[in-house]
Amino acid sequence: MTPPPSVGTRARKDFLSVLDFEPLELERCLDLAAQMKADRSLGRDAPMANILGGRHVATLFEKASLRTRTTFEIAVRELGGDVAALQADVALGRREAVADVARSLERWVDAVVIRTFSQRLLEELAAAAPKLHVINALTDEEHPCQALADCLTLREQWGSLRGRTIAYVGDGNNVAVSLTHAAAMLGVHVHVASPDGYHLPHAAVQQATSVARFGARLRLFTDAADAVAGADAVYTDTWTSMGREAEADRRRQTFAPYQVNESLMAFAKPGALFMHCLPAHQGEEVTTEVFESGASVVFEQAENRLHCQKALLTILLTAVPA
Repeated sequence: MTPPPSVGTRARKDFLSVLDFEPLELERCLDLAAQMKADRSLGRDAPMANILGGRHVATLFEKASLRTRTTFEIAVRELGGDVAALQADVALGRREAVADVARSLERWVDAVVIRTFSQRLLEELAAAAPKLHVINALTDEEHPCQALADCLTLREQWGSLRGRTIAYVGDGNNVAVSLTHAAAMLGVHVHVASPDGYHLPHAAVQQATSVARFGARLRLFTDAADAVAGADAVYTDTWTSMGREAEADRRRQTFAPYQVNESLMAFAKPGALFMHCLPAHQGEEVTTEVFESGASVVFEQAENRLHCQKALLTILLTAVPA
């Protein structure tokens, strides 16, 4: 079989944030993901089916996961690597220092995929292990792997992303932060509508503004209809993220005006897409009518987690150092 093509010219150690990529690296990751998706039907004959042969990737999940865990494990195996599932209660600083965990792991595995609460923990772990690739599979602050899948899904639907507008309606949470980062880099306008006290963090606004290209603009709203007006896609997420369950009743009352329903979708452009990172709570942040409509691309987003994570692993673990 023909050796797999070179996919990287510059080594990236970690992927803790979309901002760890330069815009052209983000575009290259999406290009590679699209190619891997097209090649998947070839199975073991796919050009990169063994590109991680002999490599080991650990997974460490402190938060519950369906899509992220499953797609990362399949991604590693479809690229010819091995997966080691670690126990969060023994590997996230409870029994020993995070730095000691990191320095042990880098002697056994090439990369670790971590889903946890604190972004700072990931940064500490990555700093302690110069040879270990650390991948953010979700923290309270950012969800960069989801943003990759979101952008691939939009490219498939629209072709070119530049000049399009996404309206994100709801909590300015980790999903909103990473989506905003990626969209700004790719020239996509973003409208974020949130109730007072739940807006996108100021730091995320500054970051998106600093990396924006092709005239991309970020606008914040408190009125959902104003944000959705003229949008090409409408995105929402659960009103109560993991770790905030005690706030659920209060959040349902606060976010009720931000439900994505047919009336709200009517403010968007004709043919506008509906997006959700899942899991969804139909009847809360989105109605069943919208979720199950022809506008919904939520399961395309879920599928594309696999392809984007295959591309990400390939770029991080096989790129040639500069």
